Amino acid sequence: MQALSPVDSAFLWMETRNQPMHVAGLNIYAPPPGAGPRFISELLAEWGHHLSAQSPFNLRPVLRLGLWYWEEDKEFELDYHVRHLALPQPGRIRELLAMVSRLHGNLMDRNRPLWEAYVIEGLPDGRFATYIKIHHALVDGVSGARIMAQSLSRSAEESKPPLWAQKLKQYAAPATAPQQPGLITQLANAARAGRDILPGIGSGLRDMLRLGQGDGAAALPFQAPPTPFNVEISGSRRFACQSYSLARFKRIGDAAGATVNDVTLAVCSGALRKYLEVQKALPKKPLIAMVPVSLRGETDAGGNQVSLLLANLATHLRDPLKRLARIVKSTSEAKERLSSMPRLQKLAHGITSISPMGPSMLTGSAKRNPTFNVIISNVPGPRETLYLNGARLEEVYPVSIPTQYLALNITISGYGDNLGFGYIACRRSVPSLQRMLDYTDEAIVELEQALGLRKPARKRAAARAA
Repeated sequence: MQALSPVDSAFLWMETRNQPMHVAGLNIYAPPPGAGPRFISELLAEWGHHLSAQSPFNLRPVLRLGLWYWEEDKEFELDYHVRHLALPQPGRIRELLAMVSRLHGNLMDRNRPLWEAYVIEGLPDGRFATYIKIHHALVDGVSGARIMAQSLSRSAEESKPPLWAQKLKQYAAPATAPQQPGLITQLANAARAGRDILPGIGSGLRDMLRLGQGDGAAALPFQAPPTPFNVEISGSRRFACQSYSLARFKRIGDAAGATVNDVTLAVCSGALRKYLEVQKALPKKPLIAMVPVSLRGETDAGGNQVSLLLANLATHLRDPLKRLARIVKSTSEAKERLSSMPRLQKLAHGITSISPMGPSMLTGSAKRNPTFNVIISNVPGPRETLYLNGARLEEVYPVSIPTQYLALNITISGYGDNLGFGYIACRRSVPSLQRMLDYTDEAIVELEQALGLRKPARKRAAARAA
């Protein structure tokens, strides 16, 4: 058995019926030219030959003396994990998103490895989708996206084994089991880790104590105003997604002196501002976003390797360029603080800075004084075109996790020349989530017009029907 890290274990401890802790990816494929009606059946039949799973897809969680461990499932059953579904007619994207919304609200069985793969047919022109969900205790967003990309082929002629049957480097077992270090070695390792962890805890505590200081650009814990997103949630979900050209975001960033990540935050900020205005719930103070920061470049370990920064979304500012400038200043300050820290210090800093979030959720004070308002993640993806047994991958959308008092989660994933925006929310707490797609379109156009990259559209004589 392999012990889970404290971060990985937290995703198991936090899970409830109303708060499933899995992430997922929705991929949409075009069938190969000349593919017949049996393409999906033949794909699934080929997958069915791979009856055993490689790590981590063969691991199930077990609790021993208050600690979580991964244990190999000796009774692995492929038919439980791989499922074949068809959309109801007329088989539009609308029906696909409704199906994903229902699937994403379901808990996974902890007596089995924590992943499920769905092949969904019935889209127009023979297109089909895969929806694959994996527990967050197994992977973070970046490693999940990498695993998905690694499982696909870079040419239409190449075929690979299915996801669970591939040997992944970051989860490969060593050829020989390492010898258990002695007590002195263990103490020395703990001391070395402590040299990084303790300063991280200290800097996280200082961030919490700096409330009210500064010029308003920096985002600190408990600056966030209460919003309709910071409420208790149900177990039902609604998912909305849309793909946008990466080139548009790059043009905006080049014109404004901002990174693509900053532009995505500004677009999300504009969309959130419009949504809250329509709901008559836009606070006077700016919304604060928690932005995960991947540490994958600093370690090759599996599991979750993520710190975080808080970003001021400047939703109180009407001018889109002033909002973008404030976001750039906020994220630049946060990144500068993190850049000088070693990996363990970054981990400790991020966890400590939001540590009061747990007690505030238990007491309900997170509704009045949220640590932050929304999670916005930007996950890098492959630039080259990928294939699944000859079927071309056309669109990629991440499906993440709403939690208690964080009813909306926005995750953006890159693929090729596009960015896929995935909005996942509690169905009851966040009404009319699909309108966020309209507001995202408007926020992009608003920035382009403000920078002179797009001519304003002529006003119509009559308003568009709702």
